[in-house]
Amino acid sequence: MIDKPHDYCGIFGIYDHDDAALLSYYGLHALQHRGQESAGIVTTYFDEKKNRHSMPMHKDFGLVLSVYDDPKIFENELKGRSAIGHNRYSTSGSSKNPANIQPFRVHYRNGNLAIGHNGNLSNARTLRERFRDEGVLFQSTSDTELILHLISHSREENQMDQIMDALSQIEGAYCLVILTDDKLIAVRDPNGFRPLALGMIDGSYTVASETCAFDIIGAKYIRDVEPGEVVIIDREASDKQEPKSLRLEPKAGTNSSQCIFEYVYFSRPDSKIFGEMVDKIRRNLGKQLAKEHPLNEVVKSSTEDRRPIVISVPDSSNTAAIGYAHENQKAGFDCKYDIGLIRNHYVGRTFISPGQKSREQKVRTKFNTVKGVIEGRPVIIVDDSIVRGTTSRYLVDMIRDANPLEIHFLVSSPPITHPCFYGMDFPSPEELIANKFDRDVEAIAKEIGVDSLRYLSADGLVAAVKEANDSPLDYCTACFTGKYPVPVDFGVEKEENEIV
Repeated sequence: MIDKPHDYCGIFGIYDHDDAALLSYYGLHALQHRGQESAGIVTTYFDEKKNRHSMPMHKDFGLVLSVYDDPKIFENELKGRSAIGHNRYSTSGSSKNPANIQPFRVHYRNGNLAIGHNGNLSNARTLRERFRDEGVLFQSTSDTELILHLISHSREENQMDQIMDALSQIEGAYCLVILTDDKLIAVRDPNGFRPLALGMIDGSYTVASETCAFDIIGAKYIRDVEPGEVVIIDREASDKQEPKSLRLEPKAGTNSSQCIFEYVYFSRPDSKIFGEMVDKIRRNLGKQLAKEHPLNEVVKSSTEDRRPIVISVPDSSNTAAIGYAHENQKAGFDCKYDIGLIRNHYVGRTFISPGQKSREQKVRTKFNTVKGVIEGRPVIIVDDSIVRGTTSRYLVDMIRDANPLEIHFLVSSPPITHPCFYGMDFPSPEELIANKFDRDVEAIAKEIGVDSLRYLSADGLVAAVKEANDSPLDYCTACFTGKYPVPVDFGVEKEENEIV
């Protein structure tokens, strides 16, 4: 509903805990922002009556709170001391297919296996065509199913060897949680596109897409799962408090490629990803934005009684706006960070107002202006990104109705010009406003109705992130620069091969 890119999924896992399913529920709730169309949890336990391992599962369309609104799910259904969970966002063509809801669970010659996936396999079409030629039947349109087929078709005898064999054949961006009858396995692709963290609670290991999932359950963050690392948590690792690790090698000629957009927009500000707090990075983006576009070069009619105000588009740009305002104040420019837009947090993704289905009305159900803050003042709107520009236009119209003196729009990232093939859902290139107007910033400013528009430069974005995070690893900026760090099969169709 709001004109932003979508991340595809959030994943969570926990090994050997009395409340494995319940903690997974809370973890998924904290990761709800990463996927809001469906949720699922799988647990594992040894069924003494049947004398075999069992993997109960509960998943459905909807938010975590609605999918698990019956306490009996945890009391009677999701038994077991180990679990994995998944929040999903999908492409529109496959969002109504229940077969695509994760985690996926199978039973094959080596026992039970369940998997949750965040990312996108860039060689999925090639793998799918290979399996089709071999007569394999598919139950879903998700590329996650390909990983299960690779495991089950492996000629290796040992289950862990089968999993490693499968992982050696996939390419692209992926973080995985894999649950077997006796193991929890966490995997991060060799380029490290997506974040994945390792934590501990009550002596039990847990993994999650973001550390905010640890905070909600009181778990302690230990470290990030490293790019190319396969973390194996079993009884021996649990007893020794030392998980085993195996390694995947990156594709020749590629380097680490952590998604920089995780810092710009996707991750929660209270999470620690790629070794640094998101809030700290976003403040630094705001500071860099102030260095490139200081207040005195933006506002034209500031006076003592018409002090410029800096406002954010809540909630993802809040800390960048604070950083921009503080850096300008530090430089001696008179401005104030204030709350000019109020977000309604009680509007669901599927909300449609009675008798009105327009995008403008949908935006108005999400946001409202604080007219007393805006009226008669120069207003600097700080947002994290502009995609199609439609929501930006409606927001500007709302702010214009509050009678500001000027409206300036500053973006804490560069223009988005290219699609993502590593686990984000962007519109097609021709729908991106930066492409539509051939990167003409003045034309884009006119289209969204502001007095001026300014973006953070691509070099400034990387510099700001690296200044705040001294990690030696590199970042992927493909959506801004078109430089894809890992080869992509550009013929892939989202409808046929759903990204998760």
